[in-house]
Amino acid sequence: MQSRQVMALEARHFQPCFTRKPLAVARGKGSRVYDLEGKAYLDFIGSLGTCVVGHGNPVVLQAVKAQLGKIVSTSNLYYSEPQALLAKRLARVSGLGKSFFSNSGSESVEAALKLARKASGKKGIIATEHAFHGRTLGALSATSKEKYKAYCRPLVPGFKEIPFNDARALEKAIGADTAAFLVEPIQGEAGVLVPSEGYLQEVREICAKRDVLLILDEVQSGVARTGKFFAYQHEKILPDIVCTAKGLGNGFPIGATIAAAGIEFGKGDHGSTFGGNPLACAAALAVLDCIQEQGLEARAAEKGAWLAKALNAVMGPDSALQGVRGRGLMLGLGVQGGKADAVVDACRAQGLLVNGVGDDTIRLLPPLTVSLKECRQAVAVLEEALAV
Repeated sequence: MQSRQVMALEARHFQPCFTRKPLAVARGKGSRVYDLEGKAYLDFIGSLGTCVVGHGNPVVLQAVKAQLGKIVSTSNLYYSEPQALLAKRLARVSGLGKSFFSNSGSESVEAALKLARKASGKKGIIATEHAFHGRTLGALSATSKEKYKAYCRPLVPGFKEIPFNDARALEKAIGADTAAFLVEPIQGEAGVLVPSEGYLQEVREICAKRDVLLILDEVQSGVARTGKFFAYQHEKILPDIVCTAKGLGNGFPIGATIAAAGIEFGKGDHGSTFGGNPLACAAALAVLDCIQEQGLEARAAEKGAWLAKALNAVMGPDSALQGVRGRGLMLGLGVQGGKADAVVDACRAQGLLVNGVGDDTIRLLPPLTVSLKECRQAVAVLEEALAV
């Protein structure tokens, strides 16, 4: 089947939820994907940050194949060895306690919200301006953009919004019924916005002092993306609950909600038929092996620093680039207003996939296994695409 046939089929039979680029991806290997016609693209959006150890990673592939030969799903009526092993590994890398497994980032946030209300006995949730936490009703209630939620109001009650990167605003917003503060350590969908150094430490102290749970949404920034397994580890704090997904299964659907000791659901408080199934957990365990054995936290920090420096060097009067922000291999390129989509299209024409966030930011989320040669290729294409 050709790409144009796939697009025509979708137009007839699939809900028109997505604003897609005219590209039908057929396969991937390492940092590259290939369309149905065989054209190669250097994938610097990494399937929206999910592909942390590269497309077709042999370690993940072998783990999934092996688990496929055993059993795919047991439901959660019974115990599962891969699930127990993954929960143990995540407790170690997070510094926290018990996990609940789901199938996506939105679900991991939903679980965190329910757990916070259960554990605290309170209902109020504080979130931040420009935040994105997912599309399900609870996660959407904490998401800032009105265009995502206007049509499905009323949403879940009890949510309050404050400015991002403003610890004093949090202190003022906390009331007697505040259960939790939900925040991204780096706001991805808002344009890769990094808060001031010390912000997470301040909100950690405020939440502890005021008996409010701190929930960190690391769906995008987690799994070694920023140079640490979790972005909060740069500031040497521990949240009460952390949500992650995307890169955890290297594209295989899995989400995790990890809580500190003593913050627990009771029997029947939450559930998921497919959450934490053996196949997803086998994939995630393989991802954790790759990160540890290949030193991918350090590689993300190193390659991200190289990219930021190389891209900053192309700024000037002949470039639409206005600055580079982010951490590790989670980078946002500020561009002149309205030019983001044109830059994305120009890059794709030259075989580089990047992502526009709004009209003034290009987002880069390449695999953590990306090579320096591939980084150089991406910078060369971006420099040409950003030329005004």
